[in-house]
Amino acid sequence: MSHPVVLVNEDDRSLGTADKLRAHAEGWLHRAFSVFIFDPEGRLLLQQRTVDKYHSGGLWSNTCCSHPRPGEAPIDGAHRRLPEELGFTASLTPILQDRYDLPVGENLVEHEHNHVFVGSADAPRIYPSAEEVADWRWVSPSVLREDVAAHPHRYTAWFRHLLPPALAAAPSPSGDPSASPSPT
Repeated sequence: MSHPVVLVNEDDRSLGTADKLRAHAEGWLHRAFSVFIFDPEGRLLLQQRTVDKYHSGGLWSNTCCSHPRPGEAPIDGAHRRLPEELGFTASLTPILQDRYDLPVGENLVEHEHNHVFVGSADAPRIYPSAEEVADWRWVSPSVLREDVAAHPHRYTAWFRHLLPPALAAAPSPSGDPSASPSPT
C-alpha cells in the first residue's frame, strides 16, 4: 500500500484520505505541493525523477513535489519533503494554488489542488535521495523555456503547466544566468 493523500473538494477542503496510487488511478482530486528553488543567478534547480517512480519516471521536474500528509499543512509538507528529496532546507514563499487534471501515463492522472512555493538557496549542498532523484542541475530560465518548448516529452506534465507562473514569481537574479546548460 502506498502513502495516503488528502482528498479535497473544489475549495481545497478535506474530504478524507485515499491510497495515493488509487487516487491517481481513479483521478480523484487531492492536495499536493510543488517547490521551485532558484539560486542567486536566477537558475532553477531541476530534478530528474528516478526511472522506477510510479509515474513520470526519468522525466525532469521542479525542485521538489509531493503530497502533504493527513493533518499536515502544505507549507509544512514542502519543508519536510525538500530535505528528504534533496538534503537541504530553504525559506519558501507561497505563490499560488492551482488545480489541474493532467494524464501522466500508465493510466494515471494528476488531478491535484497544488500549493506552489518558490524559494532561493545560495549554493546549497545537495544530497539527493536515491529512491527519488536520478539527477539534478541548475538551469537558467531562458535555456529552460527553449528546451521545454523543443522537447516537452523530457518534462513532467505538472512542471510544464506550473513553470510560467513559477518563473514569473522567481526571486530577482544577481547575475547573468544565460550560460547554464540544458538538461538532457
